[in-house]
Amino acid sequence: MSPRLWILAGALFLVVSLVIGALVGPVHIGFGDAFESALARIPFVPVHTPLSPTNEAILWDIRVPRVIVGALVGAMLATAGASYQGVFRNPLADPYLLGVAAGAGLGATLAVVYLRGVDFQNTLPPAAFAGGAIAVVAAYAIGRTAGIGSGGATLILAGVTVAAFFTAVQTFVQQEHSDTIQEVYSWILGRLPSSGWRDVVLLLPYVAVAITGILLHRRLLDVLSVGDEEAASLGVNVGRVRLAVVICATVGTAAAVAVSGLIGFVGIIVPHAIRLIAGPSYRLLLPLSVLVGGGFLVLADVIARTALSPAEIPIGVVTAFFGAPFFAVVLRTSRRMAA
Repeated sequence: MSPRLWILAGALFLVVSLVIGALVGPVHIGFGDAFESALARIPFVPVHTPLSPTNEAILWDIRVPRVIVGALVGAMLATAGASYQGVFRNPLADPYLLGVAAGAGLGATLAVVYLRGVDFQNTLPPAAFAGGAIAVVAAYAIGRTAGIGSGGATLILAGVTVAAFFTAVQTFVQQEHSDTIQEVYSWILGRLPSSGWRDVVLLLPYVAVAITGILLHRRLLDVLSVGDEEAASLGVNVGRVRLAVVICATVGTAAAVAVSGLIGFVGIIVPHAIRLIAGPSYRLLLPLSVLVGGGFLVLADVIARTALSPAEIPIGVVTAFFGAPFFAVVLRTSRRMAA
């Protein structure tokens, strides 16, 4: 199938996912009523909404913003995972490789523990973003002290070191303030906020800039896949490309994590699934990761909020539920191909 058809299929999957996410919930809203309500919001269109004021608020102030946030987070995590796998040539690389998760977790924990009297719900996202950004800066600084800061293996090891340290500090803080464990873990397990359009406005600029920066390097990631020395011989500045992609992926991931908490497996499941179906070229893989990643997380959120309704399952549990069987299938397929 041609790249244009793949992109069209990915866009259709995203649109269908967004519609399902906006319409499915404890309160039934039909597609026709929602469509008329959308037309009624367009200036100078003589259509009146058939929805009651309550259903209007549910649709446009709760569900639609949550669905858009889910699409932005899913697109960012999937694209960041694919780009990390490209720059480090590691199929198991995910968006949290360089310590973003550990840093964001520590930042969120500190906000919950020490800012409870200062409306920590509003201070938690900035704290998580700052923690994730600091962790990656520390990982890169440690990697440079080894003398080969642009090397992929060095950065990965530095990320593991930073993640271990930040996790240790987070565990210590939690043990000292055990009364906050439930609040911390409810964030760590991941959730999409239902607080309206504020989170969309907060997240959209970071994700837009990060994904644009990554997509601009998609052809160079194809070149990097042949190896650093070969790419350098073709005129590619490997260190500069790796740094640019890592910065874009890290900033976007930190912003996504700050809003949604730690949602695992999206950055691995989506790129691997696309590789199996559409091929490994980053010129197609990255745009499809944006579309399919957004749709995947929106559908995962639908499951999270309806499977045990009115209770809500942490969305990180849902993505992990699909992640483990997916890895089993991938490993089995890889073994058969190797044989």
